[in-house]
Amino acid sequence: MPQKKLLSQRHPVLYKIAVAKHRLRRRIDWITGGKTYTKSKSKEPLAFRVKKHQSKLLKKLGEHEMQWQYNKVENLKIVVDCINGTILKPGETFSFCKTVGKPTSRRGFKEGMELSFGEAKPGVGGGICQSSNLLHWLALHSPLDITERHHHSFDPFPDDGRVLPWASGATVFYNYLDFQITNNTQWTFQINLWLTEKLLEGELRVNEELDFAYHVFEKNHKFIRNGNEYFRSNEIWRNKIAKFKSGAILKEECIAKNFGRVMYVPDPELLKS
Repeated sequence: MPQKKLLSQRHPVLYKIAVAKHRLRRRIDWITGGKTYTKSKSKEPLAFRVKKHQSKLLKKLGEHEMQWQYNKVENLKIVVDCINGTILKPGETFSFCKTVGKPTSRRGFKEGMELSFGEAKPGVGGGICQSSNLLHWLALHSPLDITERHHHSFDPFPDDGRVLPWASGATVFYNYLDFQITNNTQWTFQINLWLTEKLLEGELRVNEELDFAYHVFEKNHKFIRNGNEYFRSNEIWRNKIAKFKSGAILKEECIAKNFGRVMYVPDPELLKS
């Protein structure tokens, strides 16, 4: 059965009003919320790497969707310039939306693919979630607190060389769907992002070597069929590991339990329990 559309979906004017209301609320929170946001950047890398990760810039999609991906790369160049070298001091919060700002054509952002209300469509700044996904994965491997994170409530495409667990990313939509991490530790961290010919790459660095690390993994992943609809669920777990004690597990915790609608027909083999 098709999902019933929200009132704001059926009336574009109401949608614009709702977005404007949320954005105003966020701007007020930035001023009065009591958080100290990151302001400083450094071209010099901090001494120790906490975690590095990379993701492919282009995937094999249809001809029209490929142009969205090429535009996405241009969008990511702007994001990288905004974020690369960001210093996250003790007590500070990194806000993706506050750091990157509003993606507009005037700033050079182009139409890329956006996932909204269960479908892929073009939007200015589309595709920049690839960078917030990467940042979330880096943060999961650190003692930083992820204080705001959202993920898509649906799965639009079949896995194609997926490396990370499903629903381990972080979507952003300026400015009320934000990705934020807060440094409640004694250490200073640095976020670095860069592009190569085929990859978006990033790393998290710290000023002192940590004597622990993290292993993030998936549990209880499955596809579920309900009539003509398909759903997907899993759990994201994390182990804190002692670096210098033969990898002893210091702590195990469940980070998230995910459930979402699948917008394609999964491989029948994946539906078997």
